[in-house]
Amino acid sequence: MSNPTRTLPSGDELPALGLGTYGLDDEQTATSVRTALEAGYTHIDTAEGYHNEAVIGDVLAEYDREDVFLTSKVLPKNLDYESLIRACEASLERLGTEYLDLYLIHWPNPAISLRESLQAMARLHDRGLVRNVGVSNFSAYQLSCAHHITDVPIAVNQIEFHPWFQRPDLVDYCQESDTVIEAAAPFGRTDVFDDAVVRELAETYEKSPAQVTLRWLLDRGMVALPRSATPEHVRANADLDWSLDEADRRRLDERDRDRPVYDTPTRDWTREVYGIER
Repeated sequence: MSNPTRTLPSGDELPALGLGTYGLDDEQTATSVRTALEAGYTHIDTAEGYHNEAVIGDVLAEYDREDVFLTSKVLPKNLDYESLIRACEASLERLGTEYLDLYLIHWPNPAISLRESLQAMARLHDRGLVRNVGVSNFSAYQLSCAHHITDVPIAVNQIEFHPWFQRPDLVDYCQESDTVIEAAAPFGRTDVFDDAVVRELAETYEKSPAQVTLRWLLDRGMVALPRSATPEHVRANADLDWSLDEADRRRLDERDRDRPVYDTPTRDWTREVYGIER
């Protein structure tokens, strides 16, 4: 596979196709990561909240660390200064590595100062534990504040993005501020596979709906993070050395329904993934 990259403010190259690992059990995680690395992926995305960093670390030990762009994320409950530092050190230990290529605030936590969180991120960056700093699930409002209050570039915003949820205002701000967009849930948790245009284009190009969606995302300048527990799908998702006609890309651009599968307006704050106490 040939994997285009997006250049981060540090000069590091972020592979535009990465492997997502959310929601996989230990066996599925190990199989998926190993399959991806053998298929030529060089970008693995995880998080402390996925509870699979140790498994990923075991697999990565079989490969050259320098060949893999590795991302993890810190939970909202750990965004105070000391907790964030400890969370990163714990992630590094589980992953068996001395540094992360990219470390993200997984979700904003309005109960903790963003300034404090970013000061901790800057400290991790200064120590060489984190090469690039980013955020995830930030609105344009939150992201613009993050850019304003830290000297360490906010390199990435990982957001839910797929044909049914295209978020034009947020995308515009990310592009204006040179923040690379990573598309999480790029298939809308498989919902978009039922989209009439996606299915039609898959038939026309003799590709899978997943491949059509990923090709469109890369053409939009996004970084795509598909995940699958099926090795055949992991390999097929990397087969992107083909092109969509511009008219067909525009047809997918027009499929937006403003319909999220997970980044909904409200939250169940009692869930462990947030850990925000009353």
